[in-house]
Formats: sequence, structure tokens, C-alpha cells
Amino acid sequence: MIALAAFRLAAYVRSHRVYQALLLALALMAIVYGSRAPRGAEASVLTDGAVLIIPVLAWAARSLLDTEPDQQREMSAIQAGGRGREVAAGLVAAFATCTVLAALSLGWALLLGVSQAPTAGVLTAVLVLHALATLTGTALGALTSRAVVSSPAVSIMALLLGFLAMLLLSASSLHWLTVPLIAWMKAANAGHLLDQLPELASVSLIWCLIGLGAYVWLRSRVG
Repeated sequence: MIALAAFRLAAYVRSHRVYQALLLALALMAIVYGSRAPRGAEASVLTDGAVLIIPVLAWAARSLLDTEPDQQREMSAIQAGGRGREVAAGLVAAFATCTVLAALSLGWALLLGVSQAPTAGVLTAVLVLHALATLTGTALGALTSRAVVSSPAVSIMALLLGFLAMLLLSASSLHWLTVPLIAWMKAANAGHLLDQLPELASVSLIWCLIGLGAYVWLRSRVG
């Protein structure tokens, strides 16, 4: 399974598809962190970055999972010892890719996006949110990959609409029905991120696991 995940990562890089997501991430970071945030706004700007990077991460996860041709995916399932290992290898490779991009975004933010280093508590909270953003991007990208949504046009629209739906729903009183992205931002802007982090992180993690579980279930049905 690990060998198959490494193979998919290598294929993703060699196909040059990785540069599409990388250029999107760099463009986003250049815009979001074009000027340093004032002192005291570290939690807010770093949380905003964690939310805004999610569609780029989803694009990267989707692109990685779509790199492998359908017939090659079937052969990989046989060689890896079953469909479950093939699916797991794809998710591991997608998560690893998203982790690198999220780490790059956070590193850029800490170096060029804030006027002073955040406190230990804020930094810990921001690390947790970027980890959850990585899981969210992986799940959204997997659910819109070709193995689940065969049409490229529908897949891209589903990815964008899925992210917008998360934003809209999380801005309402029913924010607990999705990954509460807007609630992250509101808590950071109000200075309550550390107090609300356990609740927000728990809800976010549950929905990420539901999304990944849905992908595994769909792959078991559609192959």
C-alpha cells in the first residue's frame, strides 16, 4: 500500500499536474499575504489562510487521484491485494500532497503574513486548523475525483459548489451540519479561537471522517 502511494505521488509529480495546484497555492498566498497583518491579528489572518487554502488542497487531491488511468487503477487494486488497499493508498498519497501544500501556505504566512510571531496557544490552534483544512481538502477532492464523478466538468463544478456550500452552511445557525469554516473565522476574529477550538475541531473532524468514509463506500460500489 505504501509502495502504491509512493508510486502515485511520483506519477503526480512526473505528469506535471502538481504544478497546477502549486501555482494556484502560490497565487493565493501572494494575494492573502500581500501585506503583513497588524500586531494582534495573527489568529485572524492565519485562520483565514487555513480556510482559503481548502479549495486548492481539494484541487490537488482530485488531480492526484485522477492522474492514474482507470485501467491502471484496476491493476493497482490487484497488485496491492484488494480494493481497500488501493483506495487507502490513494487517500494517503492525496493527504501527503495536501499536507505539503498546507505546510507551504502556513510557512509563508508565518514568515511574510504577520508582523510578529503568534503566541504558543495561537500557533497550536492554527496548526490544528491547518491539519483539519488538509483533511477537508483531501475529502472534498476525493469525493469529486473521476472514480466517483466521471464527468470532468461536473467534477470541477461539484468541487467549487461543495466548498461554497460549506461556507454558506457554516455561516448559518446550522454550522454544525458541515465543517464550520466561517465559525473558525468568526472565533478567530472575536478572539475566542482558543476557547472554542475543542468544539470546532471536534465537529470538523467528524465531518472530515464522514466525507472520507463516504468516499470509501462509494469506491467500494463503483470500483
